Amino acid sequence: MIDASNHADPLPARRPLVLSIALLAAVMLLVAPGSRSTAQDDEGASAGLSQAIEDYLDAQDELEALQQEQEELEQELADSEDEVEELHEELEDYAYLAYANSDFQSTSALLASGDPSGALDAMTMIEFLGESRADRLNSLIDRLAEIEATQETLDDNIAEQEELAADMEAARDEAARELAASGGDAATGPSASDAPDPEPAPRNSDGTLPYESCTENDPTTGGCLTPRTLHALEQAQIVGFTRYVSCYRSGSWGEHPKGRACDFSAQSGTFGGDAYGDDKAYGDNLAAWLVQNADALGVQYVIWYRQIWMPSSGWKSYSRAGGDPSSDHTNHVHLSIR
Repeated sequence: MIDASNHADPLPARRPLVLSIALLAAVMLLVAPGSRSTAQDDEGASAGLSQAIEDYLDAQDELEALQQEQEELEQELADSEDEVEELHEELEDYAYLAYANSDFQSTSALLASGDPSGALDAMTMIEFLGESRADRLNSLIDRLAEIEATQETLDDNIAEQEELAADMEAARDEAARELAASGGDAATGPSASDAPDPEPAPRNSDGTLPYESCTENDPTTGGCLTPRTLHALEQAQIVGFTRYVSCYRSGSWGEHPKGRACDFSAQSGTFGGDAYGDDKAYGDNLAAWLVQNADALGVQYVIWYRQIWMPSSGWKSYSRAGGDPSSDHTNHVHLSIR
């Protein structure tokens, strides 16, 4: 490093990366003038619905790829931090050398003062900088430009992710609303192990679930739902649980009037008697999937076939006065969301 402590003018102050590149290019011009510058499917879904789901899943895959690329770019920038610091210090040295030794007016003054040895030293330094270090200066310009380009790529990547996430949510909403309106007839639905994982519900920065009120339109009844309940409904339908659902209903107790619960019929079309055969398998698969993804969806509890599941206790026996399929939850899976 060059000691400039006794020089009247201090070394140039640290500048943002883009300014450093510009300064370095200016130094190159000064000391090396010749250097360069810088269908309907088999489950009854319409072709439009199938395309909406496909668009959603494609967008989700692309978003995950962009997020992985973002991690790699961030790691590359983190790895470059020390290098940038060293490049800045070397840049300051070159800037000082150019400033101190390439001033031809000062050289003329030295000649006029009768000190030709000093003038010779200055001219020798100019030649040294121009011939011996031009390659190093060029490499500094290139490397700083590469790092700046990485940052710009990262910024573009994040902006693209934001746009893609909006497109993905629009495709998801379109698919879910059409499914809710159609009351599809998907055989037994996917098993919990076969169904894709849901997109996690949004959380606070500390990992807790935010408070939500009944602000979203319920596509199943015309009532309202909390954003998290609508999210869970949409996710269940997107992965293949497409039979009849009813969420909001008025009342003075329970989660339905709060927009925090949905009843998923085990049969296609509407609620009926006790589920058996494929209908029972559909309810089993749905209940298992909701439990498996309870944390991601923010599940408070699930009731199905005379049993209730809660995160704190698992599955337990459940009974309610009435003894009919709706009271016993043998014709539908009840989902409550926190």
